[in-house]
Amino acid sequence: MSLSLQALPKIKRNSRIRVGRGIGSGKGKTSGRGVKGQKARTGHHSVRGFEGGQTPVYMRLPKRGFVNVLRKEIEVINIRDVLNFVESKKLDSSSAITKEHLEAVGLIRSKNSKVKLIMSRDSSLAAKIKVSVDAYSEKAKSFSL
Repeated sequence: MSLSLQALPKIKRNSRIRVGRGIGSGKGKTSGRGVKGQKARTGHHSVRGFEGGQTPVYMRLPKRGFVNVLRKEIEVINIRDVLNFVESKKLDSSSAITKEHLEAVGLIRSKNSKVKLIMSRDSSLAAKIKVSVDAYSEKAKSFSL
């Protein structure tokens, strides 16, 4: 079964409004621009943030804080979370746990991000595992390779 262009439903298209073609057209005389003023002139374009000479809102409001665009994002994981995954058999503790393993189980967002391993104060951990990440807290250094 082949369809021809004639068999397709007709698409209604509105014609372009031609401005400045006489009063009877509805868009004559001022061509829909209203009367006088800067906006009625040709070549006018709005400047973003301009409020007609009034002090713009971005200048009236106080500025606070600072955003460091060179900030280095570091993902932090707790050794307790890693041990929970080892106990639930989602991570294998026989070999070193790498960032790829941590990404696979969902502890970090990406293996390319900087990762720091921390250890909470009240942790008494008996399991000896090795975790390969970028940085370690003072207490978590015993888990480094």
